[in-house]
Amino acid sequence: MFDAGRLPPLREIVGRFDIAAQKSLGQHFLFDLNLTRRIVSVAGNLDGQNVIEIGAGPGGLTRALLESPAQQVYAVERDPRAIAALYDLADHAGGRLTVIDADALGYDLTAAVPQPRRIVANLPYNVGTPLLVDWLIHARDFFGFTLMFQKEVAERIVASPGTKAYGRLSVLSQWLTDARIMFDVPASAFVPPPNVTSSVVNMLVRRETRAPARRETLELVTRAAFGQRRKMLRRALSSLGGAELLATAGIAEDARAEDLDIGQFCAIANAFDSR
Repeated sequence: MFDAGRLPPLREIVGRFDIAAQKSLGQHFLFDLNLTRRIVSVAGNLDGQNVIEIGAGPGGLTRALLESPAQQVYAVERDPRAIAALYDLADHAGGRLTVIDADALGYDLTAAVPQPRRIVANLPYNVGTPLLVDWLIHARDFFGFTLMFQKEVAERIVASPGTKAYGRLSVLSQWLTDARIMFDVPASAFVPPPNVTSSVVNMLVRRETRAPARRETLELVTRAAFGQRRKMLRRALSSLGGAELLATAGIAEDARAEDLDIGQFCAIANAFDSR
């Protein structure tokens, strides 16, 4: 059984491999093993799953993942200093840690990691949202996601219609997953501390979407609708059919994007495809 408590402290590892956090890589490290264990615990039962960590850094969260019953842990990292530290950690992991030297943006995780897959990660702030959007496109290839974002992004993921945070990311995330903010993490927990509070979000991929629709069309509709969110939908969606499209979908033409629920956006997407 892997015991992170028997390893050298993370601060010692950071010093040994000279892993000073780089702003350009969005790096903020977690040294508190109790906190990383809490992140792993809210991910649920990892028994038999292949767990992917993005931006593993010096291996703080990686250690907690190795203590879980996960079948294999895949640590994706692009910083060569951190990669050296992760290979050192792999020497103590009994073959359960695979280090992937790659930039997660554009990297095909499904080709590198067998099923069942789950992502558990403290995401770099500068790429967290584009990474999530890319994973949602292939959501059925994953069991779920347990991810740390800056709190503002986490609130957008779980936002309800009629709220300021509600937008395209809310619709796509909740159409495909059951998303919930599990807890907040203060800036003081990180080295170096960021300027914002962070939140851990748990997202379980749904077996069925919340309403039937074609994903590509739903993305098209929500991009247009929220791209001009202050305008009435008949104007925001004018390039897609405007008032005629909304009439077909049974949506009032003076409605605004923030007022529609997921089912109504799916109705618009289906009306567009039926023309």
